[in-house]
Amino acid sequence: MPGPPPKHPSVRARRNNAKSDFTTLRPDERDGKPTPPWPLGPDVMSQARVDVARDRQTALMVEIEGEEDGRKRGKLKRDLAKVELVIATLTLQIEQARDTEVALWSELWAMPQASIWEQSHAGREVAQYVRWKIRAEQGDSKAAVEARLLSDRLGLNPLALLRLRVEIERAEQAETSGKTRRARAAPKPRKDDPRGGLFAVS
Repeated sequence: MPGPPPKHPSVRARRNNAKSDFTTLRPDERDGKPTPPWPLGPDVMSQARVDVARDRQTALMVEIEGEEDGRKRGKLKRDLAKVELVIATLTLQIEQARDTEVALWSELWAMPQASIWEQSHAGREVAQYVRWKIRAEQGDSKAAVEARLLSDRLGLNPLALLRLRVEIERAEQAETSGKTRRARAAPKPRKDDPRGGLFAVS
């Protein structure tokens, strides 16, 4: 069991040098940066299930053609209908998962945390989270557990961010920080510049 999360600097009793061990990310940390290409291939397990079901479909069709007993033929047709439903369901899931994976992948790489993943080369771990997450949303309970574990490791929830000693700047903090950065970057008038004492006269 992991220990309790570290206290945020704002609630610590001793605040001298309190923020030194926390990383602060701006909300616009990834603005203008491209989304990395999707690194994973097709979902092999899902495609394998479709292939097995199609083999069963072919075998049933051959059996139906050669079966003369009406009752057995009827049962085989019902089995064929069930297999065809499985194939249709799996095919639809694969198509939907592919589209949803791309959308979620792009959404994640627009988050401030993505700057940390980029620095640590964690792209494949993020992609694995995406795959588990989509499976979880399709009803896979094991995938839901895996997605939750990866969510914690990648800092995708507030408690995970606290454990990773990362905070995301709030909007008002970001605005204040931006003004401070711009003020520091602005050129300052030289003390010996005679224009510093000029003022407008109406």
